[in-house]
Amino acid sequence: MPDVKSMSPEEKEQFHQAAEARIATFAYRPPAASDKVKEVIPLCRSDLGRVYVQVVREGGENNLHYHVNSDTCWTVLRGRARFYGVDDKLLGEFGPYQGILIPGGSRYWFEKAGEEPLEILQMVGIDKAKGDDRRINLERHKEWMSDTFLQVYDKS
Repeated sequence: MPDVKSMSPEEKEQFHQAAEARIATFAYRPPAASDKVKEVIPLCRSDLGRVYVQVVREGGENNLHYHVNSDTCWTVLRGRARFYGVDDKLLGEFGPYQGILIPGGSRYWFEKAGEEPLEILQMVGIDKAKGDDRRINLERHKEWMSDTFLQVYDKS
């Protein structure tokens, strides 16, 4: 981040205009009925953050893993989710408009709880000063996690 205190008025104006040119709007529309067990809908992204909605229709989310250099805030929009840590320790069960912050380095996984499909908002903040955000898998991915899903979701 530039030191705005030391900028001239002209440099500050250029700084503001460059940032304002990157303002983006988005809208979330739940996907149509599908036979996919999971979908990831990207809403927006920048150098410092990403926002997705994950729709989980069946079973668990994924394997025990953690992220390097990023914190993730999860908010349930519809349905219920259970988050787990090491040794499947329950971190919490969440319904609509409830959620959890998973700081970078925290080991976790989550699953859909109940019969209703889970729609969960994922907001990722990245500390680029510490390097790229990486996902470190501690267990193998579940069989249903296709290469297509991983390519969409695991992009840096």
